[in-house]
Amino acid sequence: MSTLEYEEYSSEWTRPTVFYNRWVKRLVYLAVAVFIAWNVWAARISAERLQYGIGQVDFLFGAMWPPDFGISVSGGELVTGRRFSRIVEKMLETLAMSIVATVVGVLVSLPVAVMAAENLAPRPVYYVARAIITVTRSIHELIVGIVFVIGFGFGAFAGVLALVSATPGFFAKLLAEDLEDIDQSRLDAIRATGAGPLGVILYGVVPQVLPRMIGLTIYRWDINLRASTILGIVGAGGIGATLNTAFNTYEYDFGAAVLLVIIAVVVVGEVVSSWARGRVQ
Repeated sequence: MSTLEYEEYSSEWTRPTVFYNRWVKRLVYLAVAVFIAWNVWAARISAERLQYGIGQVDFLFGAMWPPDFGISVSGGELVTGRRFSRIVEKMLETLAMSIVATVVGVLVSLPVAVMAAENLAPRPVYYVARAIITVTRSIHELIVGIVFVIGFGFGAFAGVLALVSATPGFFAKLLAEDLEDIDQSRLDAIRATGAGPLGVILYGVVPQVLPRMIGLTIYRWDINLRASTILGIVGAGGIGATLNTAFNTYEYDFGAAVLLVIIAVVVVGEVVSSWARGRVQ
């Protein structure tokens, strides 16, 4: 019987290291330090600017409090003014923008997702769809919003177009990854019955990814709701335009009210979105 020989190792734990050459380690640390110092210099960070900024922020918070929602009590009755009407009108516009953009964006993204699934589309179509996803992911909604405002003018229409154009980069990409993980045996069984490509998608693909698709739709609506509150800053409609106007006209108390409404709506939207996605998935 042969005796197994074991090599003896030290039982003392030593910290693993990334750098096995101390000169390489020093050069990397030096490069990181130079990079951080350059960023501090480029950002023009200084104690004077920090002190001045703190004073300005203190003044701004003082001017913003108490928030003015345009609601008052007169003769024991609640009275709403012009500011309250503006908040309600623009908040409803923001909600409408997010819903319309989600519906249209998902409808546009569905065929892109199918074409971007490697197991469902020919190679040339796959590359075209992936290029569309990459382009839409690389440009922020605000940049696209500026372009559409220039092309279509101020208002909610430009904001909806900006949100729709950003949807494939998120929705189609995630859905395509799920489509690539579906059970191929089901598709083969449906093809064996003589079903065409559309039948395979409707009866073989959709049932497997429907819960995930609904969850992604709800999640995209949550993203669009938050994005639509910001697009108004560049003139693309929504409550963001009201917020921008309030600060530009030094109505800081009204701006604070708009900010609080935006925060409340976004938080409620996040809660509803999380609950709905949990129920679906």
